[in-house]
Parts: sequence; structure tokens; C-alpha cells
Amino acid sequence: MRRRRYLTAAGVATVAALAGCAELESADENGDDGTTTENGEETLVVSTYSSFLDAPSIGPGELVQERFEEATGANLEWESPDGQVDHYIQRAQDGATIDSDLYLGITTEDLVRVDEQLDDPLFASGLTIDGQDAIIDGLDFDPEDRAIPFNTGYICPVYDSTETDAPETFDELREAEHADNLIAQEPGSTVGLAFMLHSIYQYGEEEYLDFWADLQEGGATFLGSWADAYDAWMGGESPMVISYSTDQVFAAGDDRDLDKHQIQFLDDQAYANPEGMVVFEQADNPDLAEEFLEFMLTPEIQGEVAENNVVFPATETAELSEEYAELAHEPPEAVTFAYDDLVGNIDDWIDQWDREIAG
Repeated sequence: MRRRRYLTAAGVATVAALAGCAELESADENGDDGTTTENGEETLVVSTYSSFLDAPSIGPGELVQERFEEATGANLEWESPDGQVDHYIQRAQDGATIDSDLYLGITTEDLVRVDEQLDDPLFASGLTIDGQDAIIDGLDFDPEDRAIPFNTGYICPVYDSTETDAPETFDELREAEHADNLIAQEPGSTVGLAFMLHSIYQYGEEEYLDFWADLQEGGATFLGSWADAYDAWMGGESPMVISYSTDQVFAAGDDRDLDKHQIQFLDDQAYANPEGMVVFEQADNPDLAEEFLEFMLTPEIQGEVAENNVVFPATETAELSEEYAELAHEPPEAVTFAYDDLVGNIDDWIDQWDREIAG
């Protein structure tokens, strides 16, 4: 099994701040290629996950919409269907039309699922856009150039240092004294899947279930979603949770004690979970969709989305505040599986976890 490692090309603290957002050309006034309003304005329909739009105190959806409409003169409409990418897989399987122009927030695992379940292309391939050369080396995850990365997160333990010490390695975490302090997620969630994949990266597909069995026997709690796990952790049910290395950004925004929001990189690593943007093959307005992709890579928007979505930007040119640079922690080594490593494997790994751990 081929593994792919990468180190980010620039730490957040050294990300260059450029003066102002690149100008975008106005949308085609005629609107011949897409949906138009009565006054001739084009409308772009963008689908994404719900927390991008309505997460408490964060969620950059409203900001992105306002900035994009100001920059282009077009209208932006959000969609957030239940099931996210699976919603569109099902529609394609049923032969139904796709009403959105693009999807924001696709992952490597999503693309693998799309390609394994559909014969015909769901997304346009071979995308090349302005601003793409600023994407941090190693974040590209789609061999067919459908997905353009726009942010990334690093998955790792977050712990309350007033209640516990953190393990330094995966081997230490599986010891009962640390496992009993842990709340983790099942691999049906994005964070849970990332941490399961990191355990496979660490131990291999022949031994990763032993790691999870040790966690279970040691008293670790496994919950279904990141929100459930994080809420339980915040409620004091256990002093350690699997979450994001940007946790202190979120905590500082609520004036919380940062000693209770400490970051630990096991074996000096964290699993990288880049998110991308894809244009639907059936998009009514593909030109405006590509203009949106370019807009999302501009320095100002990269910085604002990262800070409001509590993630890392995808570009080296993102404009970030000094406070964010101090509170967002990058691992010494970021690891991930490449697309080709996941094809034909990911469903089996999840099924094995469900049988052996969930029971």
C-alpha cells in the first residue's frame, strides 16, 4: 500500500500577507450560459455542508456570499442537502438533474465514493484556474483535477491540561491511563474517519484494529459525530477529545481558558483533511462557477474563510491575523493517504472497524 506524506510549505505564522484581494471580472451581463434573474443578473447555486453556513459564532457562508456578490454583480444561492455528497450520488444514480453548479467541501474520501458508485462523471475534470499556483504544496488530492483545495484541517487530540497530561505517541494513547480519558468519533464522521485513517497509517491495515481494541478496553468513549464528542468533552465527561489543531482559535473567540484547550500531536504528526471545490458536470453556469473558485483562492477570502471556519487556508498568500497565527497549530509532520491508496480500501476498513469495534 503506497503512502503519501507531505509537509506544508509554509507555517501559518509565516504566511505572507498581501495588500488587498485580487479584482475579479464581472459576470457575463447576458447570462446566456446559466440561470438569470428578471433583471439579467446571473445566479450561482453552491452546495456545501451545513456548518459552513450556520455554525454557532462561526461559519463563513454569509461573508462569502456578500463578498462574491459585491465582486461579481451575480447572485449566490446556498444549498445544504441532507447527506451532502451522497445526496448527489443518489440523484445521479436515479438519473435526476443536479440543480447546483458546484460543491464546496469535498474530501478525498468523497471523491473515492463518487468514483466507486458512479459510472458517468459527476464533476468536471481538468480544471485550471487563476490563483491555483498559490496552493500549498501537497494539498492537491484529486488525480483528475476536479477538486481545487480551499482549506485544510489537522486532526489530533485536544485536551484539558488542568485535568490530565497528554500522551505523546499512539502507543501511549492506547494505554489504559490515557484511553480512559478519551472521547473519539466513529468513522462515519469526518473527524472519526480521519483519525481511523491515521491509525491505519501508523499501524498498517493488519494491526490498526488492535489499537482500537486497546482504546475500547481501556475505557475510551466512541460517539457518532464530532459535535456529539466535542459537546461531551466540553461538558466534562472526559478530559481529551479528537478534534482539530485550530481548537484554540475557537476557544479564544469565546474567551475560554486555553489551558483547557491544549493541542497534542501524537508522534509529532496529525492527519491532514483538505477540502476542495468541484464544479458539477451538469452545472447551468460553469463559467461563473470557475469564477467562484478563483474568488475563493484570493488572499483576503482565504484568510477570512480560514478564520471564520476555524481551519487552515489552502494558499501561501492567505491574509491572516497575528492572533490566528499564534493560536492555530500546525503539526511538525502532516500525513494523509492519497486517492489511489483509498480506492478499493476505505469501505473495507470502515466495515472492519464496525464489525470489530462497534460490534
